[in-house]
Amino acid sequence: MVSRRVLFLVCALPFLTTCLGARVGGRGAKQSRRGRIFNSPIIVRHRHPASVTYYENKDGARITKASHFELDYMLGRKITFFCMAQGLPRPEITWFKDGIELYAHKFFQVHEWSIGNDTLKSKMEIDPTTQKDAGYYECQANNKYSIDSRGFRTDYVMIAY
Repeated sequence: MVSRRVLFLVCALPFLTTCLGARVGGRGAKQSRRGRIFNSPIIVRHRHPASVTYYENKDGARITKASHFELDYMLGRKITFFCMAQGLPRPEITWFKDGIELYAHKFFQVHEWSIGNDTLKSKMEIDPTTQKDAGYYECQANNKYSIDSRGFRTDYVMIAY
C-alpha cells in the first residue's frame, strides 16, 4: 500500500507542480511576469592551462578603442567603423562582415595608421551605403601571441519627409 502511494506521488509530482505554477503565475514555474527567468551561463576561461600564455600574453594583440556597437545608417550615406589595436609585434587588423573577410572594392575602403612600434589604427568606410550593407561587422586584431575582436551591428533606416 505504501509503495503505491509513493509511486503515485512520484508520478503525479511533475503534474502537480506544473498545475500549481500555472494557477499562481499563469505561466508556469520557470517564468515571471516579465518573461522567462534564465540561469546565468557558466563562463569557462581556459580549457587548457597552456591557453593562458596564449590568450593573456602581455604582448598579445588587444583592441584598445573601437566604434560604438550599434549603428543605424541612412541609405546612400557613408558609414565608418574604427578600431585601434596594440601589441608587440604590431597587430594586423582584418575586417569581416557576417563572418566573411572583406576585400577592397570601389565602395569599400580601409585606411590604416601606425602609431609607434606597437599600435595600429584602422578605419573602414562604405560610401555610398545600400540595403545590402546592413549586417554584423567585426574588426579582428592579431599578432603571433593572440587574437582580439570587436563587433558592430548595422541596419538602415527609412526617413519619411
